[in-house]
Amino acid sequence: MTENGGTQLSAKDFASDQEVRWCPGCGDYAILAAVQKFMPELGLPRERIVFISGIGCAARFPYYMQTYGMHSIHGRAPAIATGLALSRPDLSVWVVTGDGDALSIGGNHLIHALRRNVNVKILLFNNQIYGLTKGQYSPTSPLGTVNKTTPMGSLDWPFNPVALALGAEATFVARSIDTDRAHLTEVLRRAAKHPGTAFVEIYQNCNVYNDGAFDTVREQKENRIHLEHGKPIRFGAEDERGVRLLPDASAEIVDVAEVGEDALLVHDEQAPTPSLASALARLSHTPHGPTPIGVFRDAERPVYDRLMDEQLARAREDQGEGDLAGLLAAGDTWTIG
Repeated sequence: MTENGGTQLSAKDFASDQEVRWCPGCGDYAILAAVQKFMPELGLPRERIVFISGIGCAARFPYYMQTYGMHSIHGRAPAIATGLALSRPDLSVWVVTGDGDALSIGGNHLIHALRRNVNVKILLFNNQIYGLTKGQYSPTSPLGTVNKTTPMGSLDWPFNPVALALGAEATFVARSIDTDRAHLTEVLRRAAKHPGTAFVEIYQNCNVYNDGAFDTVREQKENRIHLEHGKPIRFGAEDERGVRLLPDASAEIVDVAEVGEDALLVHDEQAPTPSLASALARLSHTPHGPTPIGVFRDAERPVYDRLMDEQLARAREDQGEGDLAGLLAAGDTWTIG
C-alpha cells in the first residue's frame, strides 16, 4: 500500500500524464480505471510493477500506467514477459493483449507461457474484432461475421479463449466484463495472488467496429453464470436455472425446479485436471446467452521461475560458478584478421 516506506499509494498514483487516446466509449477505459484502482492493493512500489503489451488498441495500456512498461511487438508480449519474469522474480509482471494480438500471430507464444506456468499475469481484452486496423474479423469473431475483410461472412471457426487456456493446462483461468468493476477487481485480486501464470479474459466492447457484441451478458445480469468455488452452479433472476454435468462430460443448462438442486454441478476450481472447467467454458462459445464468468480454474503446479532457480542452484553446487569467458574460448576457436 505504500511506496518506499512513505505515502500510501492511490489510483491516481498509477495514472500517467499521457493523454488516453482510445475512442470515446471504448471498454478499455473501464478496464484501465479498474486496474489503476486495484494496483495499490499489490503493496508494491511502482518501479516493481511492469506492464508489457503487443500491438493493438489494448497495447496502449502501458503508456497510461505510471509503472514500468513496454509496448513490444505483435503477439510477442508473453515471450518478452517470460524473459523479464525469469530474470527479475522481484517484479510483478503483467501482460495486456487483445484477441487479435494474443490469438493470431501471438497464439504460439501465449500457449507456451500458459503451459510453462511462468509467473506472469495475462489480461486478454476480447472485443471479437481488430479495432486498431479498422474492423477486420479476429480469431474470436463469430462464424459468419461480415465486415471489410469478409464481406460474405467469416468462414473461420472462432477460438474460445478460456477453453484454449484450459487446453494449454493454464493453472489460473478466469473471465470478467469491462463494465462490472467489482467483479473485475475481484478477479484481478485473485489473479495477482496466484503463483504462476494467471490468464484473464475480459469481455470488452468496441463501440466503433463491433458495438454491442456482449450486451446480452453486460446488460442482462440474469445471463451471467457466476462461478463460486464449492457451490452448486445456479443463476437467473431468482437462481431458478442451473448447470448439470451430462454422461458425456459436457455441461448443460437446466431448470432447477425440474431436476432438483442435488443434480447440479458443484463448481471445483481447484480440481487437479481442467475437465470440469472445460465443460463450463463450452457452455457458451459466444456471449449471446447464459455465460459463465469468474474463476474457472485455480490449481497448484510448480512455477517455472522457481524450478529454474532450483536447477541453477543444483548446477552451482555440482559444478561451482560458471566461467563464461572460458566457455566462449573453449573448443575450436580461431582469430580473424
